[in-house]
Amino acid sequence: MSGQMGDSHRRFLQTMMAIGIVDEQEAKSFYLHLQPLFMQITKGMSEDNGQQYYALVNMAETDITRMSSDYADNELELFRKTMDLIVVAENGKASSTDILNSTDSMTTKKLKKSETEHLLNRFVQDKWLSEKRGEYTLSTRCIIEMEPYIRTMYQDQVKVCHICHNIAFQCQICENPTCGIKIHNPCVAKYFKGRAEPRCPACDDFWPHEIPEVRRPRSRSRR
Repeated sequence: MSGQMGDSHRRFLQTMMAIGIVDEQEAKSFYLHLQPLFMQITKGMSEDNGQQYYALVNMAETDITRMSSDYADNELELFRKTMDLIVVAENGKASSTDILNSTDSMTTKKLKKSETEHLLNRFVQDKWLSEKRGEYTLSTRCIIEMEPYIRTMYQDQVKVCHICHNIAFQCQICENPTCGIKIHNPCVAKYFKGRAEPRCPACDDFWPHEIPEVRRPRSRSRR
C-alpha cells in the first residue's frame, strides 16, 4: 500500500484526518485506494447550501465510538443527547437551553453549565455540530460519517429527502397529512426553480413554503 502512495496522497490523508471533511474540488484532486485500510471517501451534501463535500470514513467504526479517542464518556453522552434532540425535532435543531437541560439526566459524570458550553464549542470546532444563533444542527461531516448509525438508531424518526434521497434534517415538509415528504432546502430551490406554481412532487398538492434561491457553492470552502 505504501508503495502506491505518493507525497501528495499522504498530505491529503493527513489533511482529511485533521479536518474531517473537504469539498468536491479538493477530493477530486486525488485518487486513493483506501479499501485495504478499511477507509473510503464518502460524498455528502451540505443541508445549508447544497454544496457537495467528501469525508474520509473509517468503515470499521460506524457509530459514535469513532469519537471516543477525542472525548470522555460523559462528553460522548452529551453528544448522544444532543443528537437525540436534533433528530426528533421537526426543524432538525436543538436549542442551547434544551441541551443544557439534558445534562440533568446524564448517567455518567454530570457536566457543569460552563463545561457544557465549552464542550458544545468543541463539537462545533471539530465539525460534528453546526451552530447558528444559539441553535445546533448536525454538521455535514456528522451526517456523512454517521449516516449508518443514524439510520439504525433513529429508523422510525429519520426521513430522507424526496429529491436526493439523503437523510433530511434541514428541510421543508409537505403539509398534506397523508403525504408529509421532506425536501432539503437546496433541493427545494433547484426542483421548483422556474415553476410557476410549485406543487408537491409526491402528492401534487400546492407547496405553500417559501422557495429559496439557488445558492452558488463557494469554491474550496469547508464545513
